[in-house]
Amino acid sequence: MVVWGIFIGFIVLFLALDLGVFNRTPHVIKTKEAAIWTGIWVTVALGFSGVIYWLFQEGLVDNPTNLTPQTATLKYITGYLIELSLSIDNVFVIAVVFSSFSIPQKYQHEVLFWGILGAVVFRALMIFFGVALINKFDWIIYVFGVFLLITAFRMLFHKEEEKFDPKKSKIFRVLKKFFPITSTMDGDKFFVKRMGVTAATPLFVALITIELTDILFALDSIPAILAITADPFIVFSSNILAILGLRSMYFLISRMISKFKYISYSLVVILAFVGVKMIISEHVEIPEWLSLAVIGGSLAIGIIVSALVQKSEPDNLNIEE
Repeated sequence: MVVWGIFIGFIVLFLALDLGVFNRTPHVIKTKEAAIWTGIWVTVALGFSGVIYWLFQEGLVDNPTNLTPQTATLKYITGYLIELSLSIDNVFVIAVVFSSFSIPQKYQHEVLFWGILGAVVFRALMIFFGVALINKFDWIIYVFGVFLLITAFRMLFHKEEEKFDPKKSKIFRVLKKFFPITSTMDGDKFFVKRMGVTAATPLFVALITIELTDILFALDSIPAILAITADPFIVFSSNILAILGLRSMYFLISRMISKFKYISYSLVVILAFVGVKMIISEHVEIPEWLSLAVIGGSLAIGIIVSALVQKSEPDNLNIEE
């Protein structure tokens, strides 16, 4: 429990420094700043694999599945890469939400801060619930596996023209029943008072929409990580560290969305692989290095193919330096 407390304390400390020090004044996150912070978070997350090795070597965390330090480290890195790759789809949806509600760039970081803070809480609950289910009901792993295969199939045959429109979503319609909604912005306020009526601003609507859509994405990503390991600390730490880096990743790649048009096929392969792994796990043991190779290789191929295709097309993007 001490290790859990230290890890959660680290997360809380950084979030407090993030909003209270580094980003106390709303400003536009430029590409260079986003790239630096993305690099920092990826370095921290991969560096934490050394902490995982040490914790399991010294027996400082519960180890119900008797993982060796080497295996625990591989499972952590694999889980982190799964969450990081599946987060790319989340970035696309966030970009659509901000565009739909006309959220100024200088306020987008604050919305993402509170959105990811909520995501940390919700995902923690879902992780512990999922681990408890797997430990109590062995057959639930087959349900998760089939669910991931269905998700991969739907993603593969998803029609390009079926775009997500936040203003026509059920989330937006439900919000309108609970809060008066104004289209007027008032700085970084989530609520404004007009003629005695308190109304939600586009910032609040965007926040709730992002929060709820993240929960939907977690229904895919958390079972995918549980296919790698049911160790709660590995699942929680890999998931949360990937989520914390999502903000900077958004500002880095949201301006280059068209450059990643083939990443979706990588995600299909990853989801299908972990789905099959879950289903056959009781009968066939897939080495951790193979899981890591398939996931990392699929993501790399998607990026490389996207880059090669992009080179053959006119570059009409105006990337902000």
